[in-house]
Amino acid sequence: MEDSLWLIELESALQDDCTVDDIYAICHGKALPEALRLDVWQVCLGVRNKMDQLSQHFNDIYDLPFQAQLHAKCEEIVGQIGNDEDKVSVVCDLESMLTFYCKNRNLIYESNNGWVELMLPLLSLKLIRSDTYNLFESIRDTYIPKGCTKNGTVFNVFRLLLLYHDPELCTILDTKRITPDCYAMAWFQSLFASTCTLPVVLSMWDLYFQQSDPFLIFFLSLIVLINQRDQILAMKSCTKEELISFLVNMPCSIESDDVLDFCTLAQYYSVKTPASFKRDLLQVLFGAQSSTTEPSVVSQALCLPVSVQELIENASIQNPHPEAVRFFLVDCRPAEQYNSGHLSTAFHLDSNLMLQEPEAFQTAVQGLLRSQRNAIDANSNAGGEHLCFLGSGRLEEDQYTHMVVASFLQKGTKYVSLLTGGYEAIHDYFGDSMVDCLEDHDPLKCLQCNREQLRYGGGVSGKGKGSINNNNTSSSINKRASNSGVDSGNSSATNSLKRGGAQKGGNYANNNDSTGGQAGDRKSTIDLFSKLSLAMKTKSAEVREKLIDYISMPTGAASGQGGQTEKHVSRNDRNGKRYRNVPPVFSIGEDHDDDDELNSAASESSASTVPRNRLQDGSDVTDDVVSIQAFLKGPDVIRHFKCQEVHLNGYMYDSYLLVTATHLLVLRELEKRKDRARIIVRRPLQSIVKITAKKRHRDLITFKYGYPEEENLVVTDMDRFLIPNASEATELISRHIIKQT
Repeated sequence: MEDSLWLIELESALQDDCTVDDIYAICHGKALPEALRLDVWQVCLGVRNKMDQLSQHFNDIYDLPFQAQLHAKCEEIVGQIGNDEDKVSVVCDLESMLTFYCKNRNLIYESNNGWVELMLPLLSLKLIRSDTYNLFESIRDTYIPKGCTKNGTVFNVFRLLLLYHDPELCTILDTKRITPDCYAMAWFQSLFASTCTLPVVLSMWDLYFQQSDPFLIFFLSLIVLINQRDQILAMKSCTKEELISFLVNMPCSIESDDVLDFCTLAQYYSVKTPASFKRDLLQVLFGAQSSTTEPSVVSQALCLPVSVQELIENASIQNPHPEAVRFFLVDCRPAEQYNSGHLSTAFHLDSNLMLQEPEAFQTAVQGLLRSQRNAIDANSNAGGEHLCFLGSGRLEEDQYTHMVVASFLQKGTKYVSLLTGGYEAIHDYFGDSMVDCLEDHDPLKCLQCNREQLRYGGGVSGKGKGSINNNNTSSSINKRASNSGVDSGNSSATNSLKRGGAQKGGNYANNNDSTGGQAGDRKSTIDLFSKLSLAMKTKSAEVREKLIDYISMPTGAASGQGGQTEKHVSRNDRNGKRYRNVPPVFSIGEDHDDDDELNSAASESSASTVPRNRLQDGSDVTDDVVSIQAFLKGPDVIRHFKCQEVHLNGYMYDSYLLVTATHLLVLRELEKRKDRARIIVRRPLQSIVKITAKKRHRDLITFKYGYPEEENLVVTDMDRFLIPNASEATELISRHIIKQT
């Protein structure tokens, strides 16, 4: 009797003007009876009273350029249903619906776009044509992400989610150069209809439409991968094609009895993911209108982005759900910037330590992990499993922040994210209330408070003059992201727990359009946030006191040594000669600000965490692997240096820098075979127009390539290496460059 009460309640609700929330409250994930499925789906998809569009607007003319291809595909898919009696009628209806859809939306049908596969479950319900078409159109508009194409934003976002929850698995696939579009294209285009059995798809869609969460497809796909992770890891030695074939067919193993657990796990992972990426990417992936967020921002993201709105709200939540996201904030700015203003809950990890003082950096990282564990054990608002790294918001310093983040990712650390806009976004978010919300804030030394002065060449308290790089592209994107965060509605972890973890689509919309609403929300957040000022101090004071000298003054001891006066390359090395009749080009300790535009451009090509697949002189990299020792002993090799290739996204690769009479070459060690390597750089010495090093990082050497143009140098590309005793390498290379002139 109790089992049938919910059915009676559901039938009664469907007879009234019920909503999707009403249906979810009644069903609670139960399998729907076939007799009620259509009514439930129509309510959930908002098409219950929608008109018959084909009868009113379709002229029954089948004259599309790809009509023959569409007709053949319809016949093929209807044959899979197995209803021979009505086959001709079903083919006709299917072709007419897709033809009208193409004409009505001005779209082009392609054989691999998933439309026909998406129709298959709907055709199995044997509905009238108008109901089938309305359901199809609504599913396409609501739940199929835009741009499900090769290298599309959809799959860049999915990779970031996989990296967030399972970095080891993500690294394996990256190493094989298997991007999500290689195996998950059909999953996203058809909501698994092209890979799962019909009973599984119907049961899955029953739950899917009740959730009203368009992002659920991302987490369902994530569960498919994570459930098979052991087998994927065991196939590391298989070919790329074999692994892709396995990945594509993984959903085929899902059975009807697994669907409820499958969807429940997806909701669990949704709750354990920062919610701001959904809000910020909603218009990019699902909105009818174009978004101001640039797809390249997602494709070049080092890890999952988090908005300042979510970070501040997250720290302000009292007694959160135990499974909700809780951040542990890591401030990676230089010590002088941190000491001029920071969030009271932030742990300081100076990113400069990574290159300046590697041992001190490792000590600081261990202190960070201990402090994080102490905060979690104490149930502090400032402690959580999810590491959110914070940079300055300026390219120059954030290159080193990215290196720190990359080091955590390479170690397989879960739940790693980066604050969009960095400290600049936090500073702008608090506005006039920053005095109450930022600790140790000094407006005379704070770089953000003096942005205008710095932009026009000024300094702050005698510091930082000429050291600030205002990356316009980055700043504009960061401001858009932070403004979006300020204007967004409630997206905290508490709200994401509604319905056991799945958010309603409406929760992602921007709800606070008025200035008063923003001020009220911010005032509430500020009041709560100000109560956290002692949270980290009381729970992790012992650890931080031991590390404060290391972290806040990392160069104090070194400043008295001779390291600052060491020179690797000087103008005198060229015996007074000019290089190709242009001004001197070799310098050390003056990596100028005007090089940052090149750095920004180079970061676009260096953003990928997988090895580059082309040599930097334009020739293809083959899969031939060379023996390192044999190559180093080659007759043309004058000298070799052990080094690390440094990408602008922070990733470093163990390598060898080789110098010949005419070329500069780099061998990158294979991850599993340290005695083998691939050639990944082959540069003519004549193409090197400048060699520079950072004043504070004497072993971080940048080679810049280009050509002379009248009295100027045109720099076209660059490589950066961390070379122990770099002076020997740069002096040798400089001498051989001069011999080329």
